[in-house]
Amino acid sequence: MYEKVIDELISELGRLPGIGPKSAQRIAFHLLDSDADDVRRLANSIVEAKTRVHFCAVCGNVTVEAECRICSDPRRDPSTICVVEESKDVIAIERTREFRGRYHVLGGAINPIAGIGPEQLRIAALLSRLQDATVTEVIIATDPNLEGEATATYLMRMLVPMGLTVTKLASGLPVGGDLEFADEVTLGRAFEGRQILSSQPAATPTG
Repeated sequence: MYEKVIDELISELGRLPGIGPKSAQRIAFHLLDSDADDVRRLANSIVEAKTRVHFCAVCGNVTVEAECRICSDPRRDPSTICVVEESKDVIAIERTREFRGRYHVLGGAINPIAGIGPEQLRIAALLSRLQDATVTEVIIATDPNLEGEATATYLMRMLVPMGLTVTKLASGLPVGGDLEFADEVTLGRAFEGRQILSSQPAATPTG
């Protein structure tokens, strides 16, 4: 319908998540109508982000340093880890200002249909972080959908025998939704009312 170069631009934009054919077309023509310097800045920002951004060596969150700002912040509580699927979920939780611990980003959720099993996620890295007894509580904050619940169930089976306090975000989050789209109030209340799945046994007095 259009010149080949325009069709290719629309096609590439349409590959982005949440962008349908009509939206891709609107964005393409917006870019064509924009000032060349503005488009160049956008292109440069995309290339720079792709070049510089990588995953935190500790938690798997996106960062431009070896460790993300949260992992390297001494004010964060190292005894509590909140497990999320993606880096965008970290941003959603941080907006609530309810959580002062640290995070672990799995890099997705268990989805057999898509060929994603526990081995493709950062579950082994999570278990490794729990070996030194610094962490006493793990909060499971996977998305409240089928894949997220399957991931949460798998994590519970792995974590409960370790003697940790394992909690899960409370109801209030919409079933079938994504964590990133929850508003701050709903997500904050879910944190306040998280459910205990297992608890550390009380220490046995000695002597």
